[in-house]
Amino acid sequence: MRIRCPKFIKRIFKRLFRPTIRIYDFSKEKVSRSIRMELVVTFLVCVAASFTAAAWYNSYYTTTVIDYSEGINSIVNQCSTIKSRIKQQNLSLKDENSLSNIINNEEANNSTNETIKILITDLNGKVLYKSKNAEENEISIHDLIEKTSQYKNNYNDYRYVSESGRRIISLDKVSEYVELGAADFSDGKAYVIVKGIPHGETTHIKSDSSFFSIILAIAVFIMLFYLITNKKMKYIEGVSEGLFEIARGNLDSRVCIQGKDELAKLADNINFMAKELNRKIESERNAEKTKSDLITNVSHDLRTPLTSIKGYIGLAKDGKYKSEAELQEYLNIAYNKSEKLEVLINNLFEYTKLTNKGISLNKQNISFNGLLEQLIEELYVICEENNVVIEKSIPDEKICAYVDGDKMVRVFENLLMNSIRYSPKPGEINVDLYKEDKFVVVAVKNKCENVDEEELKKIFDRFYRVDKSRAQATGGSGLGLAIAKSIVELHGGKIWAEVKEKNIIFFVKCDAEKCNEQ
Repeated sequence: MRIRCPKFIKRIFKRLFRPTIRIYDFSKEKVSRSIRMELVVTFLVCVAASFTAAAWYNSYYTTTVIDYSEGINSIVNQCSTIKSRIKQQNLSLKDENSLSNIINNEEANNSTNETIKILITDLNGKVLYKSKNAEENEISIHDLIEKTSQYKNNYNDYRYVSESGRRIISLDKVSEYVELGAADFSDGKAYVIVKGIPHGETTHIKSDSSFFSIILAIAVFIMLFYLITNKKMKYIEGVSEGLFEIARGNLDSRVCIQGKDELAKLADNINFMAKELNRKIESERNAEKTKSDLITNVSHDLRTPLTSIKGYIGLAKDGKYKSEAELQEYLNIAYNKSEKLEVLINNLFEYTKLTNKGISLNKQNISFNGLLEQLIEELYVICEENNVVIEKSIPDEKICAYVDGDKMVRVFENLLMNSIRYSPKPGEINVDLYKEDKFVVVAVKNKCENVDEEELKKIFDRFYRVDKSRAQATGGSGLGLAIAKSIVELHGGKIWAEVKEKNIIFFVKCDAEKCNEQ
């Protein structure tokens, strides 16, 4: 049966341990973000573990002994006490009551040794006074002296020294201990004999294992430090291998990011470095390819009009014409070709300045309503010549933007000229101006042939033409839309194209501004 803890108990424990949990979480977060703190904590853990191991070793390797030193000292002290009291009271061998009282008192005061015998004998060994438990009537003093000496030697042979320096006496087999001393009586000398089995106390003696405990502590510290830091060291090796792979030129390689400390930041910076290097190298490759394509396209677009100019001027120079009218026709063709060549060179020069940030913008608060109205009016004659009509949808409310007026005129002029050139004849071009949220949007729409997605993506590339043969016939340089895109992006705007129901629509989007009062 599963016993559930009541909710109020859980709440109490949660409140009690909340400060501890917060401190733990805070400490864990701090440690996880710093290698220095990780090393400090690791060092402290290893030191604590090594001390614990050494303490366990010392406690495990201890000797349990029975200490008889207190019992022996008690017997010796009792003998000395009896002799001192006899001397202090100046007793004689005939003071039976006093001597009996001394013996009985010492026997009664004995708390250390269970069985102790006290005897007073004359110099010949005849027992004069004795305790109640003593049965001897006569003792051989000579033999007793020898045995006493032997007993003391036996006890002295089994001694330990405790941590405090105190002597500890331990025996495998306990024997009776005898203390013999000469006492001075007023009427002569006698012997005081105190004997008995000394009381023992159990004690623990640490063996001399300090060297091995130090070795164990060092071994535990090293092994634990290795185990704790092993994961971090492998991660450092992984970062090193990843960096080496990037250094070899594999810029798509990435270093694994683990944790939140300085190593994780280093790995993140290495990945960022590889990404930036890859981007810059790719950018340089694209720039190199662009340069190569530019040279190829410029060479092709310059060669065609130059060849025509050279051909017609050559005919005029060599006199290969039938009449003055034919000569004039040759010169007109050469002149028209030179004008197209001039337009191409000017467009190329302008595009180069725009892409290399070599142009500054003279921004003003411009009304797009008036700008488009004026531009459409200026293109009226060209539209008539190309049998094209421009239908405009421009609101009465002013819509303004903070732009360079001349540059934006160039944008819409290029878009409209592109529509005039490539729309079917007779054709219609629609120009819409409207406001979308905080942006000004201009849309230029005209009929078009089928344009797929790939062509739509490249339509703003320089020298790109959807129909190259038709573009040559209409006189397009292939730079008009590229220039328009560069100008719009220079203003922080956006330009794009969409195809809907056989119509291509060019959109220009800029930040709207409040119109100035005039």
